[in-house]
Amino acid sequence: MGIELVHIGFNNMLAMNRVIAIASPNSAPTKRTIQEGRSKGLLIDMTNGRRTKAVIIADSGHIILAALAPETISGRLQGQPKTVTPDEEV
Repeated sequence: MGIELVHIGFNNMLAMNRVIAIASPNSAPTKRTIQEGRSKGLLIDMTNGRRTKAVIIADSGHIILAALAPETISGRLQGQPKTVTPDEEV
């Protein structure tokens, strides 16, 4: 059994079976969620210094920031992910 990964830009990969939601970062509740994640140490910034276009919420409570639009990430999640076995290099 492998882990299904999706590429979210800048050679960053995400375990697609752990994603609960993908949101735009512009709303007040999403901005509040980002701040709460930052204060709890659960924020993961995968933007490589670019503007945040999507906020991904994982089932572990982690908040992931991505530079790709939510629609792009959603399309990649619905596409064919790369499956990696635990002993493979990512």
